Amino acid sequence: MLYKLQKICDTGPVCITVRRVIALQLISRMAYFCHCMKRTFIKIAVAAMAIVNVCMAQQLHVASLQNGDLLFQNIDCGPLCDAIEKVTTGYRGNDFSHIGLVYRRNDSVYVIEAIGKDVHLTPIQDFSARTTHPMYVAALKPAYKKLNKQALKYALQQQGVPYDDVFLYNNGKYYCSELIYDAYKKANGNKPFFRLEPMTFKQPGTTQYFDAWIKYYEELKTDIPEGKKGINPGGISRSDKIIIKGTL
Repeated sequence: MLYKLQKICDTGPVCITVRRVIALQLISRMAYFCHCMKRTFIKIAVAAMAIVNVCMAQQLHVASLQNGDLLFQNIDCGPLCDAIEKVTTGYRGNDFSHIGLVYRRNDSVYVIEAIGKDVHLTPIQDFSARTTHPMYVAALKPAYKKLNKQALKYALQQQGVPYDDVFLYNNGKYYCSELIYDAYKKANGNKPFFRLEPMTFKQPGTTQYFDAWIKYYEELKTDIPEGKKGINPGGISRSDKIIIKGTL
């Protein structure tokens, strides 16, 4: 149709108008084509990322765990865990509310962790039973693996240290990721290995604290440590010093 209109009209004002209409229709069709191509490209990209995630999240077995492996958990502990996950970002968007360090002793596999009352060893079976979500397994990159031995030694020496329920760094107590931070800091010649960042206990995009945190710190009779330096499992999972090996 466009070709026929162009063929019968060569000169004159009317023809100029016709050509403009033709040009606008062509531009419109090109825009629609580009829009369709963009949507197709986005779908292909999303599918590709899904394939990458599946490949990256290789299914592992307990027998493959090594000393110094890091285990990331989403333990669904209620409103507090939900609040943590809403303000922290884990590897590839995963929600992580807990982290532990693998320790092999003879033929047994344990996790050294700060949870509950204190720092202690937990059999891997008990550790795994806390969650129905896949647990992500990470290892230090080859250049840093030499730190694992000293980090494990330090973490094991902290058994019995009380759990840091206030989430304040360097107060003589440990919460889960704080233990990991100090273990690798010690192994790294007392130089930070992972990174501390300002903590927030507020709902994203607002100045309001989560109700769960308000109640929690009221019961502890202490101020919410908003803005204080700290660390969380999600932050460690995104470190450029580790490699995600897969899931359990």
